[in-house]
Amino acid sequence: MSWSLDSAHTQVQFSVRHMMISKVRGEFQKVAGTVNLDEANPANTTVDIQIETASVNTRDAQRDGHLKSPDFFNSEVYPNITFKSKKVDVTGKNTAVLTGDLTIRDITKEVKLDVEYAGMAKNPWGMTSAGFTAHGSLNREDFGLVWNMALETGGVLVGKDIEINIETELVKAPEGAPAAA
Repeated sequence: MSWSLDSAHTQVQFSVRHMMISKVRGEFQKVAGTVNLDEANPANTTVDIQIETASVNTRDAQRDGHLKSPDFFNSEVYPNITFKSKKVDVTGKNTAVLTGDLTIRDITKEVKLDVEYAGMAKNPWGMTSAGFTAHGSLNREDFGLVWNMALETGGVLVGKDIEINIETELVKAPEGAPAAA
């Protein structure tokens, strides 16, 4: 059954070490996609997500501008990050590992996300919603995001390892209707 992301109730967040001593957190504010959720056999579920790179927000306009520049996402040339699932390994009653191809700057690498199913409910408008949490990590340099600066005290300005945290609500498409992207 096709489900669409409820963008008003979906957050794609990340964090990365800054100057080796603290973490900077940010999020992407424009995320869309569909999930073909097989409720009877979750291992058959497929996920197709698009994230608008220009929607990055770290609460600092100068840093956000730098992240949109050719040094990082190059948003004018690469407007989207995409994720397409390859498999779902059910690991428990409400947990799974979602494996898929993540594409950033036309570089595609396989990533794994630990997923937790939070439950299902009918919203006040009669639509069925399902909630999920996912998290994982990646090395940004694997995707061509290699800009950095050496610090005079040793180390670098921006860490390589990115932590990803996702909270999402899916909305079930009405019977016979295609899912909205």
